[in-house]
Amino acid sequence: MIDVAFTRADVRCAEVAVVIDVLRATSTATQALAAGYRSVLCVAGVEDARALQGPGRVLAGERRCVMPDGFDMGNSPLDALRVHGEELILATTNGTPAILSAARRAGAVLAGCLLNLDAVIDALAGAGDVQLVCSGSEGAVAMEDVYVAGRICARLQGERADTARIAEAVAGAHPTAFAALAASEHGGTLRAAGMSGDVAFCAYEGVLDTVPRVARTTGGIATLQGAVDRAGTVLA
Repeated sequence: MIDVAFTRADVRCAEVAVVIDVLRATSTATQALAAGYRSVLCVAGVEDARALQGPGRVLAGERRCVMPDGFDMGNSPLDALRVHGEELILATTNGTPAILSAARRAGAVLAGCLLNLDAVIDALAGAGDVQLVCSGSEGAVAMEDVYVAGRICARLQGERADTARIAEAVAGAHPTAFAALAASEHGGTLRAAGMSGDVAFCAYEGVLDTVPRVARTTGGIATLQGAVDRAGTVLA
């Protein structure tokens, strides 16, 4: 079964969950691992991130689009183009809590976005029970995440729930990825905050082969590593 959780409140137990926060957490995590960070440690809150601060670790994140005091970088894939340590500690309003929620329920958890769209679809080959988890926006549905979920659903084989069909309809309503992201409420918020570059960057499709996977969860930390390749090894 292929279905979509429109917010993290709808996460269910699944064989594979793909968490989507295209603006911007899963885009940032994917770019960070592709750039050369060894791992991305996802935590729920700013104080959780600060508690992990140490040599070789880079604090990244946001609260309502603003980089917290004392952090090294924001929640931006543009900031993640260059590597400044071995591990990125990531705390965001929506994306990292969604990753933690999925990690408590699914057998395997991947992070998806437009940057690694083709690689995610390849990695899901052979997976029969897939839930695409939209991170949403503070408990509400975020159109940009549903759009990406719909793009993935449209290219997967298997039985679909109505939530997947709805996501595919949302994806089909936009001529380009950038149009979908720019038209979304959060896309408008980012542009108003002077982050138009992030919106444009996150709209690039299939430019990275990296598919972050939750390698382990301990003490409220979900560790993402780029261990999934494009050969359908998600269940290995």
